[in-house]
Amino acid sequence: MACKVLVVCGSPVVASADLLRQLAGECDHVVAVDRGLDALLGAGLGCDVYVGDADTVSDAGRALVDDATDFEVERHDPYKDSTDLALALDSVRRRWPGAEVVATCATGGRPDMSLSVLGLLAGYADAPVWIEEDEVTARILHQDESWTIEGAEGKTFSIIAIASNTEISEHGLEWELDHAPLGLLADTGISNVVRSTAKIEVHTGTAIAYLLHQGFIGTADKNNRS
Repeated sequence: MACKVLVVCGSPVVASADLLRQLAGECDHVVAVDRGLDALLGAGLGCDVYVGDADTVSDAGRALVDDATDFEVERHDPYKDSTDLALALDSVRRRWPGAEVVATCATGGRPDMSLSVLGLLAGYADAPVWIEEDEVTARILHQDESWTIEGAEGKTFSIIAIASNTEISEHGLEWELDHAPLGLLADTGISNVVRSTAKIEVHTGTAIAYLLHQGFIGTADKNNRS
């Protein structure tokens, strides 16, 4: 049976200690990506593997990496061609083939890095990929993948195509779609509302679906979505 791996990324916007502890408890392995080690330490947690060039981790974290005995270290030269997250995902593939990935501390900070993170996570097609932050749960959906959402009535839901020729269906929402095309990065699927058990399907292409943890913000009627 495939395992689940928590990948704690290096965003300066750090997930809460409570969320990190929850996610670590739900996953089989924990991978710290450079500064992500500091987020884990702040929550009183450790990791199984550290991956990075140690250019953003704190001095205390770097000292742990230098003298690591409780976790494995994959340290890389800062003058490399790949980002730390790309190398971490390669490590997950190598260590735990077919593992489901849960990424956190993955959003916020530099917009260029945030976009790159989404691209790297979308490129991990080995198994389901989730992004868990304090305010949102997101799922990368590839062709023929689906997401059933239960117990989220009244929550805001959005879906955005991150590949060309993406076609989706979504049911159980205020505005439903059936085998509808989504333009690349278009706003067609933005700011919907969950009305019952929802099912999101991607028939072709790739999309990222977001479920906000708070209730709907905006105007929700049949003639206006904002």
